[in-house]
Amino acid sequence: MEISVFNIEGKDTGKKVVLDDAIFGIDANDHAMYLDVKRYLADQRQGTAKAKERSEMSGSTRKLKKQKGTGGARSGDINSPVMVGGARCFGPRPRDYSFKLNKKVKLLARKSALSCKAKDGQIIVVEDFDFKEPKTKNFVSLKNNLKISDKKSLLVLSIENKNVYLSSRNLDRSKITTASKLTTYDVLDAQSLVFTESAVEALNKIFENK
Repeated sequence: MEISVFNIEGKDTGKKVVLDDAIFGIDANDHAMYLDVKRYLADQRQGTAKAKERSEMSGSTRKLKKQKGTGGARSGDINSPVMVGGARCFGPRPRDYSFKLNKKVKLLARKSALSCKAKDGQIIVVEDFDFKEPKTKNFVSLKNNLKISDKKSLLVLSIENKNVYLSSRNLDRSKITTASKLTTYDVLDAQSLVFTESAVEALNKIFENK
């Protein structure tokens, strides 16, 4: 698949970039994408929720009232889960929510996500660029020129660029990443994918080696 290359002013440079069909043109596997997104979101969970159970409560263990003859339900100590301010039954405990996913499944998921975006025409390729200094208005101007100012965008660079990152971090609907850190979740979450020329080459090398 061939796609035109634009400059940061939004003008067609006349150059073309070939998107490898082995990466951007496969039949999408919905289940692989579901599993990889589920794994990504599970990895983000802290797993620090904790509620005290009966054995962990500090309080008197005196029996509140006699067992029989009151006409009401029998009760034990103040720490009982049925009492106000008491313990909790089967409450959450700290745990690790992450789970393993095979490398081939994760690879298939990323290829599937990229293929979906390519099929929907949501991929833009721009010339390699850099900002002389970090300014938000530079990045806003870039999005306006590419006509994606109203969309949630993901800019994929070949390597980290501090000035570009600092120029975009105050914008809610803009995200920066590198080809090596690209995830299925990031691809699917964006409405428009913007690759630099070198990022496309880097992505091709990454998938060739796997």
